[in-house]
Amino acid sequence: MSEVPPLLTRLSRDGIKPEVSRPAPEKVIAGDPVHTTWNVEARGALYAGLWHSTPGCWRIQYDEWEYVHILEGVSVLTDAEGHETRLAAGDSFLIRPGFAGTWRVVEPTLKDYVILT
Repeated sequence: MSEVPPLLTRLSRDGIKPEVSRPAPEKVIAGDPVHTTWNVEARGALYAGLWHSTPGCWRIQYDEWEYVHILEGVSVLTDAEGHETRLAAGDSFLIRPGFAGTWRVVEPTLKDYVILT
């Protein structure tokens, strides 16, 4: 008999094997950012978990919805028109499909996220 997943799940890195990656080289503008992702939930078009990045800057293009809550660090999102938004510990944001620009990690950043593709 298979185990039923809990209906209430804490977003935690405990017991989850992290995925380590980097942005594609052609997207990197500065630094050598390393991303570590702990996917707590991956179900169809829905993803939730925690993400950490070391400093650097890279180009981004969102085709999905993402809810972001910054737990640690400082990042700056800059849209295609050059408007900067500072994200720091305690901030929550919704990034909508079509957002394009850059993500710059100023201080190592840890966020939790929920993505709908």
